Amino acid sequence: MNKQSGIHYLREHREAGSSNPVPAQVVRIRDTVVAGLGDLLQGAFDAVDDSLFELANNARSNNEQNRYFEAMREIRIKRKGVERHFQNAVAQLFASPPQSGSVAADESLASQANPDSLSLVGDDDLEEQVALNAMITKSRVHFQGPLLQLQTRFSVVYSGASDEAPVNPMAPEHLCGAFVEAIQALEIQIRERLILLKQFDRYVVSNLGMLLDEANRILIQAGVIPNFRYHGKAGKQQSKTASGTHADETGGNARATTEPAAAESQQGHHEGAMFDQIRQMLALQRANAGIPPRASDPNIHVVGGAELASLLSSLPQHPSGEQISGNLSAGEPVMVDLHQVVQQLLAQAGTTSDGKKPALAEMDEDLINLVSMLFEFILDDYNLSAPVQVLISRLQIPILKVVIKDKSFFSKATHPARRLLNSLARAGIGWSESDEKTRDKLYEQIHAIVVRILNEFDGDVALFETLGEEFEQFLARENRKSSLVEQRTRESERGRIKSQKAQETVDQLLQKKLARYKLQEPVRNILINGWSRVMFLAYLRDDVEHRWLQTVRVVDDLIWCLHPHQEDEDRDQWVRVVPGLLKSLRAGLEEVSYNSSKLDEMMADLKHELTEAFRANALAEAMEDSSEPEPEEDIPTHQTAIERQQELEDAAIAEYVAQIDAIEIGNWVEFNLVNGASFRCKLSAIIEEADCFVFVNRMGLKVIEKTRTDLAHEMRRGRLTVLEQGALIDRALDAVVGSLRSKAG
Repeated sequence: MNKQSGIHYLREHREAGSSNPVPAQVVRIRDTVVAGLGDLLQGAFDAVDDSLFELANNARSNNEQNRYFEAMREIRIKRKGVERHFQNAVAQLFASPPQSGSVAADESLASQANPDSLSLVGDDDLEEQVALNAMITKSRVHFQGPLLQLQTRFSVVYSGASDEAPVNPMAPEHLCGAFVEAIQALEIQIRERLILLKQFDRYVVSNLGMLLDEANRILIQAGVIPNFRYHGKAGKQQSKTASGTHADETGGNARATTEPAAAESQQGHHEGAMFDQIRQMLALQRANAGIPPRASDPNIHVVGGAELASLLSSLPQHPSGEQISGNLSAGEPVMVDLHQVVQQLLAQAGTTSDGKKPALAEMDEDLINLVSMLFEFILDDYNLSAPVQVLISRLQIPILKVVIKDKSFFSKATHPARRLLNSLARAGIGWSESDEKTRDKLYEQIHAIVVRILNEFDGDVALFETLGEEFEQFLARENRKSSLVEQRTRESERGRIKSQKAQETVDQLLQKKLARYKLQEPVRNILINGWSRVMFLAYLRDDVEHRWLQTVRVVDDLIWCLHPHQEDEDRDQWVRVVPGLLKSLRAGLEEVSYNSSKLDEMMADLKHELTEAFRANALAEAMEDSSEPEPEEDIPTHQTAIERQQELEDAAIAEYVAQIDAIEIGNWVEFNLVNGASFRCKLSAIIEEADCFVFVNRMGLKVIEKTRTDLAHEMRRGRLTVLEQGALIDRALDAVVGSLRSKAG
């Protein structure tokens, strides 16, 4: 299936089934996918624009440069139309999805390898089809699992589909076909089309994973094959309740399913062991204090379990007992004395009919103490941004209710309430100043979640699960946008810093070489204002073209040829070198379009200077003997106070350099300024050739760049802090264990 036949194939299927209504379960998926692909496609077009601009800047001729600028103009004018066409085509795929699997996709891929079919395709179309085919094949392999699940579920939802004739409107071959159809309106040549396909692959196809996962999740919520099991053949699945007679057929897929489950089981075992360890240490504290078991006291009615949960249900979520609607992050975080709150509840309950006083069961008292210690850690945690810290502090009573009702909060890392708290803390780590929250969508989302918990939580933990899923969807959208911005920032900074490094290297090298000679002005002008540009481009492209050393050799050869030579051997070499030297100089200067109107005149002046140099001693007085080094300035025999201080500083930061090298891409840090202000940012890139660390904010925009040494000095002075990235509750539990151990010691 070539490019044109692929387009006709999509059109025929859409026309044939356009009257079929989209299944209700698919409408939400369609809207999510169309919007998500639209966002990703914007990033692809932005990258295409940048690529064409860079190519135009580096073009070797005016015709080539005009070609790239014309392509940029064509794409900019028609971009919105292409985006709309693509999104409409994708929406139509959901209305009448083409068949997937061997009937369509596998046959189309196989046809690409057919010499007879390829021989009928033009060179440009063939080159484009090869790129398209590679993109599709790579994505089908990379997203094999989610695609298979989605195809199986879609084949259940769509009437007329079956295991033998499966459908999947999100199959890569269909989405790529829709894009190829959309860009037919662009009048651009094959090279620009390949750039467009490359960026579509990079920004859209490579990021299909999150959309495939979201589609699967929506269908699972709708009850479409919630428990997927793959057994060898595409389209065959079986639920967990089915028999296990096909266990051997699963092969590697069974291992893929069981390995994450085993990892989760191992994590759960670790969390359970930690919770048991905490309970044992709390029990040991009671024993050391000589407190007898309450169940053995005939005058005490032990309140625990369901009875305590029932008592807590009457407790308002907020100490004020009012509905929450204002700004919850105003003011400082407040620590609630949970033990006192529960004791007041018990006092209100009063003594039993037989005169027994109510008291907490040891297990529940331990849980209350643990929740208190947990929030003590949270409110002291420097890694939490201030607004999130205040918001989470409002959840002390709801979390207490959760823990009393469901003790797996501490022993299960996947507990909905625990996962939500971890997500809130992790998402808000990048806030620097509290005034950001007034204009930040993420803050609004977190604030709304806390308000809903305080106003709606009635003891059903499902609320935390619902809020957690909604928050993850929100984060996925926000992260997609910020990651695109960050990627562009990172690429821009790499280019800028590399260009800066190139310019510095060229300037230093020429200054060093020219400082030793008194060259005539025409020669200096050609080297400093002309040949330096050639060297600059060669340095930037050296990893591909390897011409940097050649451009340096041209400078050395030119200086050597301008030096008077008396020996016959040297003069013979001069005669051999000069023609190639002049040719290299002219070719390089023409390549950078340097002063083209006066190039002939400049080259004539240079030939004159070379000819004069060949006339034995004409320039001998004007040039210094390169064999005699310039006299060096006297070096002070003693260090200044500033130099001694700098030497001590360099020695002192050695240990901090190792800590800087331990910071990984994606880690968050906080800088504290001399004026007392502070800001948080994330390490986005380390550009080794310039020893440069680039940091961005939550939106992906650059905020600061520093060298490794500068960062080490900042850390030594206490102005740089690396923030902990681990899950909030996990870190809190570790801190609680450490605190209890120190008390026991």
